Amino acid sequence: GYVGEDVENILLRMIQAADHDIGRAELGIIYIDEIDKIGRRTENVSITRDVSGEGVQQALLKILEGTVANVPKHGGRKHPQQEYIKMNTRNILFVCGGAFVGLDGITKRRVGKQILGFCDKRSDDSLFADKALALPCIQPEDLLKFGLIPELIGRLPVLTTLSELTKKELMRILVEPKNCMVRQYQKLIAMEGVELTFTESALSRLAQAAVDKGTGARGLRSTLEEVMLDVMYEAPRRPDMKKVKVSKNTIDGRDSSFSGRSEKTKIA
Repeated sequence: GYVGEDVENILLRMIQAADHDIGRAELGIIYIDEIDKIGRRTENVSITRDVSGEGVQQALLKILEGTVANVPKHGGRKHPQQEYIKMNTRNILFVCGGAFVGLDGITKRRVGKQILGFCDKRSDDSLFADKALALPCIQPEDLLKFGLIPELIGRLPVLTTLSELTKKELMRILVEPKNCMVRQYQKLIAMEGVELTFTESALSRLAQAAVDKGTGARGLRSTLEEVMLDVMYEAPRRPDMKKVKVSKNTIDGRDSSFSGRSEKTKIA
């Protein structure tokens, strides 16, 4: 809308992923992330530069509905002399997602009751003490108030919500994936000849810190970076240190001299 490429470049990425086989590309799945960032923020639409995002929503309508789209071969902006690839989007599954920050507040205002005067301690927030309880109550009218145009909402018939990651799930993210953060740091510090281990209580405290920040799995990286900063610099400089154990006290900052001793010494 404001700057960038045309929406048809989404289809070009699909064609490239299918090795330019149009038949395969027409049966693919396209996930459009951050769809909430093109929400209309104001009623006044600019005729020169579309800052509101509504123009991008309107450009997506025909593609989502199913049409024979003209996709530029080399991407970028379309111009009359350009060669196009014909692609039918009728059988492509489109999935759109986003954080939709503030959408739960719109739902609360619609469902909750307004109380004037004296009342008991219960309030509208008692209906949705947890944000996860408000999200399943979302209706298309809430998305309309958020800034999506009715035509786009109508072309996405299935509406579902995801709950926030729990502490237990965040702990699994730290250790289970192939490229998990704990293994990354163990590999990095192993290059210096140091063995790194984390206690169960340390992983639990890392996950709790990410829950408190409310930034999800990305909050794990920032918390772990703070903890490991001293370890990554100090451990390789000390020749007597061959093993390092990160404990709960290390995460809390109470143990500035992290638990690490030579191989002959038992680790506390």
